[in-house]
Amino acid sequence: MELKALRALSAVGDHHSFSAAARSLSTVQSNVSAHVARLERELGVTLVDRENNQLTPEGALVTSRTLRIERELDALASDLAALRDEVIGAVRLGVIGTTARWLVPLLLNHLAANHPGIALTLLDGTTSVLLPRVAEGDLDLAVVSYAGNDPAISMESLFDEDLVLVVGTDHPLADRTQVSVADLDGWEMILDVPGSRYRALLDERCAAAGVVLKPKAEIEGLRLIASLAFTGFGAAILPASAAPFDGGDRWVALPITDIEGRTVGLARRRKRMPSAAARTVAQAIIDVVSESAAKQGGLRARSPQGGQ
Repeated sequence: MELKALRALSAVGDHHSFSAAARSLSTVQSNVSAHVARLERELGVTLVDRENNQLTPEGALVTSRTLRIERELDALASDLAALRDEVIGAVRLGVIGTTARWLVPLLLNHLAANHPGIALTLLDGTTSVLLPRVAEGDLDLAVVSYAGNDPAISMESLFDEDLVLVVGTDHPLADRTQVSVADLDGWEMILDVPGSRYRALLDERCAAAGVVLKPKAEIEGLRLIASLAFTGFGAAILPASAAPFDGGDRWVALPITDIEGRTVGLARRRKRMPSAAARTVAQAIIDVVSESAAKQGGLRARSPQGGQ
């Protein structure tokens, strides 16, 4: 079984076309067709449905394994380069949107200055989307809301983050300098969707104070919730990093004095040996957070050893 045959199949799966796959690989269609046909003979299964050029279930399984093989080859090259005191390689990093806003620019600058040989691919997503991709090996690392109950994931705490209430300046609570959980009782809120980690955190924190949050709307994604709160659609309880600037005459962010915030952590796949490049990016994230989290307001960096 040749790697170029596996790559040909993956290209067909990506492009749903033998001709488009050939263009992506800088070869001709007959080569791609021959590679896929040879692979099918070796494995004794049909990998591509020729009527619609879609992968069969067997083909999807092979391409999933091929992706892991490609990642391991990249890691091998990265580790060998590290023996020459040169950190190179590709790293795929997922980051939740509210943290990405301030962390990503600092991280990219840090890597460009200290490790220019690392090619970093960034994905924006929610914790519930990013964690499975780490567990499956699709992402090397992810910065997410802390989750310590997944046996496939190793988590390291990065920082703790306060929660704030964002309301329009015409809201009855807007003249306060701070609020308590009890003050939230009865007010409609823009909330994350039921079942999300952040919604579960809010429901748990508020239930402990005897408060049940009343949804005005339930929306997946904190950045969209924040945008709606900023435009005056409704009040929202947000992590401090989601409300990073003064709303002026449009909205205010009020500290919630008696509610525990959230912890943001670094997730890695437990049963995977990370490449030298991935290890370097992980350490860079820890260093940037240690140096810069407190400057963001409402964030407190954890010690590097937390959460393993």
